Amino acid sequence: MDGPNDSVVSEFVLLGLSGSYETKVFLTLIFSWIYLGIILGNLFILLLVIFNSHLHSPMYFLLANLSFVDMGVASTTVPKMITDLLNEYKIISFQGCMVQICFIHIMGGVEMVLLIAMAFDRYTAICKPLYYLNIMNPKICVSFVITGWVIGVTHAMSQFAFIINLPFCGPNKVDSFYCDFPRIIKLACTDGAKFEFIVAANSGFMSMGTFFLLILSYIFILVTVWKRSSGDLSKAFVTLSAHITVVVLFFTPCMFLYVWPFPRSSIDKYLFIADFALTPVLNPIIYTLRNKEIKVAIKRLIKRHYVKFC
Repeated sequence: MDGPNDSVVSEFVLLGLSGSYETKVFLTLIFSWIYLGIILGNLFILLLVIFNSHLHSPMYFLLANLSFVDMGVASTTVPKMITDLLNEYKIISFQGCMVQICFIHIMGGVEMVLLIAMAFDRYTAICKPLYYLNIMNPKICVSFVITGWVIGVTHAMSQFAFIINLPFCGPNKVDSFYCDFPRIIKLACTDGAKFEFIVAANSGFMSMGTFFLLILSYIFILVTVWKRSSGDLSKAFVTLSAHITVVVLFFTPCMFLYVWPFPRSSIDKYLFIADFALTPVLNPIIYTLRNKEIKVAIKRLIKRHYVKFC
């Protein structure tokens, strides 16, 4: 059994989220509204940045790309989770499972790079304001996005190349609402120790490394502001609070699953609801409520359409 075509298993059974029928109906309604909010909220920010010339700056260029990635991250798992909640048999094909895994890790890799780019953007704006436009020029911004996609694809394929050739000949029940490397490796009819190490070394190192890099960058920004403003950090905290919130929500599940991989409990599937549903729906809210320029752009848009309507 050297490849997927030789595997006996042609589909996986997702055990999904547990609970009574009433609980599942409630969750179906909640996640349907959340997914609608993810799509509408992030699409609104994406279009607002594209069509509002006042938002054609490095920060909002990166924010628009983050919104696009958030829609992709949510769409890989949430619609399937919603449809499966009320289904007795939650089936996903072998090929569908592999595709889902790839997209999750590609989008995850891109989002990590974008968060680093946004942290660098804030560092430049706060610590080197006179050189901001020279450093964060359009070429650098586009390079960040391209680098994100290259790293995301490389990150996903480097693990996928090993997993796709594993033999799956026995159990096919995945204790989660989505497919991912740790859960799938457990089902392979082979010793998965070396593959567990590959996932831990790749995804674990990437998650932990990015998280600490971001935290260090925020600490460095705050120390710089503290020295320059004689201890007044209020403005810097306001600026960075949105980024810190997103980083904590995004990386906590990743580090729980990949830094200490292959947990015996199923708690990770509940934690990853934060990555696939909560973070994507909160991003538009956080950046809209905490950002004056976005608020002004929205008011300008409403005023323009109100005048046209009248």
